[in-house]
Amino acid sequence: MTIGNILKTKGGDIAKVAAAATISEVVAVLAARRIGAVLVLNHASQILGIVSERDIVHALARHGAATLEMTASQLMTHAVKTATPQTTVAHAMEIMTTGRFRHLPVVDNGMLVGIVSIGDIVKARISDTEYEVDSLRAYVAGAA
Repeated sequence: MTIGNILKTKGGDIAKVAAAATISEVVAVLAARRIGAVLVLNHASQILGIVSERDIVHALARHGAATLEMTASQLMTHAVKTATPQTTVAHAMEIMTTGRFRHLPVVDNGMLVGIVSIGDIVKARISDTEYEVDSLRAYVAGAA
């Protein structure tokens, strides 16, 4: 299974903010959408960075309430790893595990087309496993 398969089911809706958005605004987007990260994009919809709940918690521990007045560009992770629709679920899982992050933007021919979370990846792996088990049961039952 590929990331493209996940996006076909999930869709390409992407939570995004401008670099100048305050962390207070970022938190409002995260809470309203019940998500854990938001992409920071420029005017050409290119990825500048990503702000996650974890980034905000670390900043709160370091800066306290002043964090809420900081901007997305001040807190974002700049070196964002990406996948393509052709990336396998297993490879995406490896990228996320190695990098210790839970959100992976998907880029196709230089264009942002979606984002997947570790939850999306796990759900796809479970679905694949259930399909394999059902196929094996059907095979064994047919061979008996």
